[in-house]
Amino acid sequence: MITKRPRHRVFDFTPQHYDPEKDPDNREKRKKRLRLRYQRKHARGKKLPIFYIILFIIILFLYLKFSGN
Repeated sequence: MITKRPRHRVFDFTPQHYDPEKDPDNREKRKKRLRLRYQRKHARGKKLPIFYIILFIIILFLYLKFSGN
Protein backbone atom coordinates (compact mmCIF):
# COMPACT_ATOMS: atom_id res chain seq x y z
CA MET A 1 0.00 0.00 0.00
CA ILE A 2 1.06 3.57 -0.59
CA THR A 3 -0.39 5.18 2.53
CA LYS A 4 -0.51 4.11 6.16
CA ARG A 5 -3.73 2.78 7.59
CA PRO A 6 -5.26 4.88 10.38
CA ARG A 7 -4.96 3.37 13.84
CA HIS A 8 -7.29 3.69 16.77
CA ARG A 9 -6.41 6.31 19.33
CA VAL A 10 -5.87 5.09 22.84
CA PHE A 11 -6.77 7.34 25.78
CA ASP A 12 -5.85 6.84 29.39
CA PHE A 13 -8.87 8.41 31.08
CA THR A 14 -10.09 7.72 34.59
CA PRO A 15 -13.54 9.16 35.33
CA GLN A 16 -13.89 11.38 38.37
CA HIS A 17 -17.08 11.46 40.35
CA TYR A 18 -18.42 14.27 42.48
CA ASP A 19 -18.69 13.47 46.16
CA PRO A 20 -20.67 16.13 48.08
CA GLU A 21 -19.46 14.79 51.42
CA LYS A 22 -15.85 15.49 50.49
CA ASP A 23 -16.41 19.04 49.24
CA PRO A 24 -19.59 20.57 50.71
CA ASP A 25 -18.58 24.22 50.15
CA ASN A 26 -17.67 23.80 46.48
CA ARG A 27 -20.86 25.56 45.43
CA GLU A 28 -20.04 28.60 47.59
CA LYS A 29 -16.52 28.81 46.18
CA ARG A 30 -17.88 28.66 42.64
CA LYS A 31 -20.44 31.41 43.37
CA LYS A 32 -17.73 33.62 44.83
CA ARG A 33 -15.43 33.02 41.86
CA LEU A 34 -18.20 33.82 39.37
CA ARG A 35 -19.17 36.95 41.29
CA LEU A 36 -15.57 38.21 41.20
CA ARG A 37 -15.29 37.44 37.49
CA TYR A 38 -18.55 39.32 36.85
CA GLN A 39 -17.35 42.35 38.83
CA ARG A 40 -14.00 42.45 37.02
CA LYS A 41 -15.69 42.26 33.62
CA HIS A 42 -17.95 45.21 34.38
CA ALA A 43 -15.20 47.25 36.03
CA ARG A 44 -13.16 47.14 32.82
CA GLY A 45 -16.09 48.43 30.79
CA LYS A 46 -16.41 51.57 32.91
CA LYS A 47 -12.82 52.66 32.25
CA LEU A 48 -13.21 52.49 28.49
CA PRO A 49 -15.08 55.82 27.91
CA ILE A 50 -12.50 57.67 30.01
CA PHE A 51 -9.77 56.32 27.75
CA TYR A 52 -11.58 57.59 24.64
CA ILE A 53 -12.14 61.03 26.17
CA ILE A 54 -8.46 61.40 27.06
CA LEU A 55 -7.43 60.16 23.61
CA PHE A 56 -9.79 62.67 21.95
CA ILE A 57 -8.37 65.55 24.02
CA ILE A 58 -4.79 64.59 23.12
CA ILE A 59 -5.62 64.36 19.40
CA LEU A 60 -7.45 67.69 19.54
CA PHE A 61 -4.48 69.31 21.29
CA LEU A 62 -2.01 67.95 18.72
CA TYR A 63 -4.25 69.05 15.85
CA LEU A 64 -4.52 72.60 17.19
CA LYS A 65 -0.79 72.79 17.89
CA PHE A 66 0.33 71.61 14.46
CA SER A 67 -2.42 73.23 12.36
CA GLY A 68 -0.87 76.67 12.74
CA ASN A 69 -3.70 78.40 14.66
